[in-house]
Amino acid sequence: MLVNSFIVVLVTTSSKQEAETIAQSLLESKLIACANVVGPVESHFHWKGKIEHAEEFLLLMKSRSDLFDELVENVKRMHSYEVPEVVALPIVEGLKSYLGWLGSSLK
Repeated sequence: MLVNSFIVVLVTTSSKQEAETIAQSLLESKLIACANVVGPVESHFHWKGKIEHAEEFLLLMKSRSDLFDELVENVKRMHSYEVPEVVALPIVEGLKSYLGWLGSSLK
């Protein structure tokens, strides 16, 4: 498996429970190998012509780029936001044994 096929997907949620629900579902479907729930975090953003502030929870999820579209569809189905943040960053290097575990944990 090429290192550059692995990704970290970031998703912010309105609550810890929402983050945990999304993570559990994606784990069960093997769309992610693991998830970290971080927070609360303070978010500042533009929304509908205003600058907004919100307390959110951040999901850091490890996956593979070919699973991203399916992962996004699942997140959109479960997420409470009109436009959820779902962005992927490439993993450019990693411990070989960790990347091996990552690849074996995904569908």
